[in-house]
Amino acid sequence: QVQLAESGGGSVQAGGSLRLSCALSTTLSSTYCVAWFRQVSGKDRDGVASFYRGNGGTVYADSVKGRFTVSQDNEKNTVFLEMNSLQPEDTAMYYCAAGNRMGCLQLREENYGYWGQGTQVTVSS
Repeated sequence: QVQLAESGGGSVQAGGSLRLSCALSTTLSSTYCVAWFRQVSGKDRDGVASFYRGNGGTVYADSVKGRFTVSQDNEKNTVFLEMNSLQPEDTAMYYCAAGNRMGCLQLREENYGYWGQGTQVTVSS
C-alpha cells in the first residue's frame, strides 16, 4: 500500500508561482509513475504532469507546458510540481497519484491506483 500526501497549495495572484510536494510513504520501484492531476468542482479530473521513475521521462498537459515542471527527490521520497506563471484557469484541487501500469506516463486516471487527498490552488486575477 502506498500513501501519498500533498502540500504546498495556497492562494496566489496571476503570474505567481507555487511548488507542490507529494510525500510518498515508501520508496517506489522504477516501474512506477507519479503524476499530478487537478479537478475543478463539478468537472472531471484532468492530468497535469507525470514522471516515470525508471528513466525520468515526463509528460505534460498542453495547458501547462513551459510553465509547470515535475521532478523528484529520491532521498526524501518526494515528488514536486513547480508551477510558474500561474493563471486563474489553473485554480483547482491538485492531486498526486502513483501507479505502475504499462504506459503509466499517459495522463489517464485508470493508470493510477494510489491517490492523495489533494491540495487546493487558487489563482486570482
